[in-house]
Amino acid sequence: MAHRPDRDYYEVLGIAPSAPLSEIKRAYRRLAMQWHPDKNPGDLDSEDRFKEINEAYAVLSEPDRRAHYDRFGHAGGPGVSAGGAGFGSVAEVFEGLFSDVFGGKKKRRAGRDLRYTLEVSFEEAAFGCDKTIRFPTRRDCEVCDGTGARQGGLRTCAACHGKGEIKAGGGLINIGRPCSTCAGVGKVVVDACPTCEGAGLRPIEREFKVKVPPGSKDGSVRMVSREGEPGRRGGSPGDLHVLLRVKPHPLFRRDGHDVICDVPISFTQAALGAHVDVPTLDGKVKMRVPEGTQSGRVFRLRGKGIPREGGAAVVRGDQLVRLMVETPTRLSERQRALLEELAHEGGEARSQPRRRRFLERVKVLFE
Repeated sequence: MAHRPDRDYYEVLGIAPSAPLSEIKRAYRRLAMQWHPDKNPGDLDSEDRFKEINEAYAVLSEPDRRAHYDRFGHAGGPGVSAGGAGFGSVAEVFEGLFSDVFGGKKKRRAGRDLRYTLEVSFEEAAFGCDKTIRFPTRRDCEVCDGTGARQGGLRTCAACHGKGEIKAGGGLINIGRPCSTCAGVGKVVVDACPTCEGAGLRPIEREFKVKVPPGSKDGSVRMVSREGEPGRRGGSPGDLHVLLRVKPHPLFRRDGHDVICDVPISFTQAALGAHVDVPTLDGKVKMRVPEGTQSGRVFRLRGKGIPREGGAAVVRGDQLVRLMVETPTRLSERQRALLEELAHEGGEARSQPRRRRFLERVKVLFE
């Protein structure tokens, strides 16, 4: 495709004349990626199209030049020509737009993040604890100092001549991208280090102390900065992400900063009242059960819950004790006789007002 200097710039980028700058930039990125000579080696039509796209963007991306073009078109003189004054700035813009795609000189590479799942007990999560974790990772090989080569086993890359990048584009625009042969390092390994087998890293086991703060929740993640794998070519280390898993407790469950505990009591304890032992995170406490307590009634033990994170003073939630009245089973003959005697006493209207009201409503509804 021969380059047509009079082709409409909006047509070149495939946009409307009313397109905002953001749309112009998006169209430019897409088309430049598609027609970049590096992606179409030996294709002369691709080179012409690439130049045409850059010429259109050079004009339409600058408000003054775009206004001039909109008014006069290609007849407006050298002020709108991609080959005229100011084109050097377009090359800089282009290089900035494509720096993420084609990379820069000897681009640094950050180390990998590491993830560790730490399991703690319900009490450890509630009150906080210090844990020592051990996990596999990698570090720079001490034999080759992370180069991956024996001493003297590195050679200058013949593809990029040690520069770490390859120029592409031609003409007024030359875009550098990391050399694929040496991965942007500028050198290649010709004699691999026997310890790390040319990787530059070797596996180790690390030990690290993790502080679990009071009130930590199941599924929370603590990020420890720069404690991941080391970076390459001067890149920063990765991070260590510790995922907290709280083991289920046989008696307690958590609701925010409150602790919920179901406590079974007998029929006689509920009817006559009693003092019962209730487990808490601080140990057993005695709790009074009033006479006539109904199954499912909840009592609140203040300050017996989960500590809240942060703050100088320790503030804790509450413990919610739900009493569950257990109906007796496997009655002896004597127990059965006493219960039957209780039923025949005829005092259910006084002792079971909720049941009485229920039966009255049923009677009204169905009669």
